[in-house]
Amino acid sequence: MKSKRYFNTTGFCMPERHYMVDPLRNQKIIFDLIEKTQYFTIHAPRQTGKTTLLHELAHRLNKEGNYISVVFSVESAGYRSITEETANLKIINSLYESCELFISKELWPKKSLADEKCSLQTYLNNWAGSQKKPIVLLLDEIDSLYDDVLVSVLRQLRNGFQGRPKHFPSTIALVGLRDVREYKTKVRPSEVSLGSGSPFNIKAESILLGTWTKEEIAELYSQHTKDTGQIFSKKVIDRIYELTGGQPWLVNAVANEIVEKILKSDYTKKITLAHAEEAKENLIARRDTHLDSLLDKLKEPRVKNIVSAIINGDSLVYDNFNDDLRYVIDLGIIRKEKYDIIFSNEIYREIIPRVLNFSMQENIREEGMTSCYIKPDAKLDMDKLLKAFQKFYRRNSEHWLERFDYKEAGHGLLLMAFLQRVINGGGRIDREMAVGRGRTDLTNEFAGDTFVLELKLKRDSDSKEDGLDQISRYLDTLGMTKGYLILFEIKPSSIIPWETRVKWENVSHQNKKITVVEM
Repeated sequence: MKSKRYFNTTGFCMPERHYMVDPLRNQKIIFDLIEKTQYFTIHAPRQTGKTTLLHELAHRLNKEGNYISVVFSVESAGYRSITEETANLKIINSLYESCELFISKELWPKKSLADEKCSLQTYLNNWAGSQKKPIVLLLDEIDSLYDDVLVSVLRQLRNGFQGRPKHFPSTIALVGLRDVREYKTKVRPSEVSLGSGSPFNIKAESILLGTWTKEEIAELYSQHTKDTGQIFSKKVIDRIYELTGGQPWLVNAVANEIVEKILKSDYTKKITLAHAEEAKENLIARRDTHLDSLLDKLKEPRVKNIVSAIINGDSLVYDNFNDDLRYVIDLGIIRKEKYDIIFSNEIYREIIPRVLNFSMQENIREEGMTSCYIKPDAKLDMDKLLKAFQKFYRRNSEHWLERFDYKEAGHGLLLMAFLQRVINGGGRIDREMAVGRGRTDLTNEFAGDTFVLELKLKRDSDSKEDGLDQISRYLDTLGMTKGYLILFEIKPSSIIPWETRVKWENVSHQNKKITVVEM
């Protein structure tokens, strides 16, 4: 029998339609802040459950009967050319229209006030003054506002703060992608200052919604099992956690891909690890809305600095390091793992390099044909492949890297593009990248063979020796004795000519057989 519920990948979740984990399960802090009449912010990357949490919170507060609570979006005022007066009217109308979804008619604010084009502060003041219960206002998409409109809205909320709870909303939550400290980046330098280090200095807390744990993923998937009898085994759940890092949209998307697309809602079929891998590849190839919105952020200079450093394994040294790092973490693109800064999950780790080098892949023709590098026994000839890349790199790299958006990471991305065209014919690439490692590690699997490649920029005379030490340690962790060290010279050919920089050498290092490929 077909389940009435499904894994949701669009919009906020509804319990009667979707499998979902209670978004308020670990949010005691929110209820404490509301009880103390505090203002606060909630931020999280796109499609991590912000709107679901807001709707659940408003409905719960209204059902309990101690508060009047409404969720509404200010996105209708989120464009640069809008005036403050028009923005106020649009925001007030959005609030008024949203009331129908959350509270009974007698609790609504008066529509006539909006017709008079009053300020948002006056509108909220009059509404709060007409109600016996305190108002909890949950204001979504706050960081869609720009310039003087953003300044105006924040100031009006700050000015009304002193009148709470009888003459202004008791609690207001500002919700968006960014933490409150980032609101300043949405205000052009010529604007009047907001008057403090924080543009919303009345907030008591800034809450970052986290990703799901393995246990929470298991809880979500168990709902599907209860409805259909189809089981997500512990091994499958563990693998999906590795693929998604617990990012809610990805967790739902992988499950939906397996259940509805791959297995075509046949609940008698067993879910396997192979299905999880297939779902990953399908999502990456299709680049659904969530992944596209994530990848659009890669164009921002602040994001580019961090992403380039991860791909190269470089250290991050520049004035805005802390702010930029927090910003990219808040976007959900990266995370900290002990001492490493890495991409947030395996799917992001796979799709980000693929997208950045997509134009390269498309322009690699004959050199990237799989059949050129397959031995008679159907095994991959990695030596032949890398020698072909050396020739390709010599002919094309300087021209391609010059017009490439991610110049700093272009050397490694070009090799990954070359490999990807071949590996797509029957293998896979696993990438290990982190800030400060000084290299990128690639593990290539093809027809039962595993090839280990370490990519390193040649910055000084010690780079080769350092690279040999690094790949030897990496091979130890894999229990292997053979690998390839790829050294990219970063100085132009006008300084170090191609005749001297292109080299191929087989060396023995720490009981390992290392092929050193220089270019």
